[in-house]
Amino acid sequence: MGGGLGLNIKKRTITVVLLCIILLTAGLGYLYYVLSLGMNVLKIERGIIGMLRVEGPVLTSQDFRQYVNAINYAIVNDTFKSVVLVVNSPGGYASFIEQIYLDLLELKRKKPLIASVISALSGGYYISVAADYIYVCSTCAVGNVGVIGVTPPTFIPSEETLETGVYKVTGFSKLLFPYNLRLALENFISAVERSRGERLKLPITQLKSGRVYVGSEAVVVGLADEIGSLQKAIEKAAREAGLVEYEVIDLTQVSKTLTGSVNSSNDICDEWRNLTIEVLKSLHPPPAIYYLYLPPTAFTEYTSSTELKVEDSVIDFSLGGGGRGLVLIDLSHGNKVSWLELDILIWELVKRDVSVRFIPQWSELEAILSNASALIIASPTKPYSLKECEIIEAFVGRGGLLILFFDPAMEWLEMSTLLEPINSLSTRFGISFARGYLYNNEENYGIYRNIYVREFTENPLTQGITSLIFFTATHIRSQDKGIAWASEGTYSSVTERTERYSVIALVERGNGKVIAFGDLTFLIEPYCYLEDNYKLIANLASIIAEVKIQLTPPTPEKKITRPELPIGTEKYFIERVDSEERMFRWVRVSELEVRLEYPNRTTHYYYDRNGSLIKWVSNGIEVIYESPIPEEPYPLTKGKSWRYRSNYTLIMNNKEYKGILTGEEEVIDLEDVIIGEGESYLCAKVMYKLVDKFMNESKDITIITTGYSWISGEAGLVKEENVSKYYVNDTLVYEVKRELLLKSIKKG
Repeated sequence: MGGGLGLNIKKRTITVVLLCIILLTAGLGYLYYVLSLGMNVLKIERGIIGMLRVEGPVLTSQDFRQYVNAINYAIVNDTFKSVVLVVNSPGGYASFIEQIYLDLLELKRKKPLIASVISALSGGYYISVAADYIYVCSTCAVGNVGVIGVTPPTFIPSEETLETGVYKVTGFSKLLFPYNLRLALENFISAVERSRGERLKLPITQLKSGRVYVGSEAVVVGLADEIGSLQKAIEKAAREAGLVEYEVIDLTQVSKTLTGSVNSSNDICDEWRNLTIEVLKSLHPPPAIYYLYLPPTAFTEYTSSTELKVEDSVIDFSLGGGGRGLVLIDLSHGNKVSWLELDILIWELVKRDVSVRFIPQWSELEAILSNASALIIASPTKPYSLKECEIIEAFVGRGGLLILFFDPAMEWLEMSTLLEPINSLSTRFGISFARGYLYNNEENYGIYRNIYVREFTENPLTQGITSLIFFTATHIRSQDKGIAWASEGTYSSVTERTERYSVIALVERGNGKVIAFGDLTFLIEPYCYLEDNYKLIANLASIIAEVKIQLTPPTPEKKITRPELPIGTEKYFIERVDSEERMFRWVRVSELEVRLEYPNRTTHYYYDRNGSLIKWVSNGIEVIYESPIPEEPYPLTKGKSWRYRSNYTLIMNNKEYKGILTGEEEVIDLEDVIIGEGESYLCAKVMYKLVDKFMNESKDITIITTGYSWISGEAGLVKEENVSKYYVNDTLVYEVKRELLLKSIKKG
């Protein structure tokens, strides 16, 4: 018993000792933990958070140096523990943006990088995706992933300045430049994909569309991480760096202080939304590539005028004698097209013995249209009148070929008119050019709006063609008259829907045809050599050369000769002044005098031997002209115009007043007029404006008369309509409307 008790006592003692040892060890561990924790609490991490502000466009080397110097300063200075990137930028010059992005990646490898976005568009977003985490506000603008390229210029060589290679001056091929832009876009897309990873919820095709997202949308689609303020971004940067206490220093200001630099882009354009393509071209001569968001006005205000326009002269391209037809190219409606755009088509026509003429005046085009085989109308900026449309319709009805080109690119449009000029004519033939342009994100030549055309009907125009490329084309509505369609998956920029879009249409009218194209660029070198574009041009030239027309001899020009009205000739007129109607008698008194007999007065007109008016007398009023007012310059033909000016003396109530009369007149047409007795006279319709000024009792009196007169070679004046406005000291006091029609004539 005793031994057992002793053993139990020993066991209990050993157990107690072990427990004490365990408790002591645990206590020492806890004490060490507490002491260690205390030491950590006492040793608080302190450091600096750098703030890098990217504001405005990054367009100049000075902007670029400012940002890369700030990034480098943050990398090499160990006192900066993390960086907050504050972005309020639409992007900038592609090389600058990419270099800033790559430098930010180097910074991110060494220190946490957090972005706070005010606005991050295009290159501004490119810079932002370098960050580990992106904060946005709910309404800020994010995205616009894409590229803007200003194409290489057309190089005109010199014999004095020599270059060693075909691209030494331009730097790029026009044909390959769309693919250069595609490579730049792929760089951008790759940067977004690498940075955002699985957080990115957008398909690549949607990302390439260049859409702008508000901040809350950007978070949903994975372009940004969280809605949060700048302070929230700073707090996250501190946590990532393990900082409890920190100071925030503006790296951009430090960079400015160190380098003494200033914001050059902001000096050039304080408000970046005022940037235009022309400003960009002044900063970086074409060719140039930008990761940059520009407002729509930057593009609508930019017009690239077509070179060497034909304005005031006719250019004739022909070989042989033009034995297989004559093609007229209308320039009378502000057409923004020249022989440079149509050069290849002209050459194909010349090879087929077809003459080509550019016509700057509508009157000239109208005069020779009946002898033409084809009329080309491209990029008009002025609408066609009803009468002009009727003339063109008659031309097509007789067997002529009308070719219409419309291109929605800004080079060919006036923004104030857009579709109205071309559709004012095309709709007469059941053709309507649509608004907007076509694009295809999946199948394109370099960029989304260089579309493929790969569906065709059997037609001489499309014979032997399997594929075309059109550049910024529109579609044509033509009541199932389409003969070529854009490839599947093509969208309209206006409807944002994919449909079967016709880009070439053909309509038959009478004995003739109308062919309409929704693009103009495909005609131009070097674009005409892509796919089967040249074959299309050659087919068009062959169709033109095969047009058969019946040449009509030129009709004698109509004209109104000087009327022969012998002495004793009497004419009776019905005159309506405002609402009052009356009749008066016109009498040829002698070779030098004409008398007008009204119910309440008689007026005498006196002429010299040349038929010029020298004075008139009426009821005590006499007017004497210092320079005789000339008669009409017979023969009168359409388009003839003349002017005159004369000082005169007005005698009234035995007082003399000095005045001046100016006039301008033009024959605007020749038309038939039926007089009161039912007889018809061919007349010259003369538009005129008379300005009569004189002083009367210290008052400046001005009478402005505008109207039309109809003059016949058989009867002289047969009809007149005018409005006279009376001003006293430049104030309109009253106006009078007057109408006159010949009732009968009896020659002496």
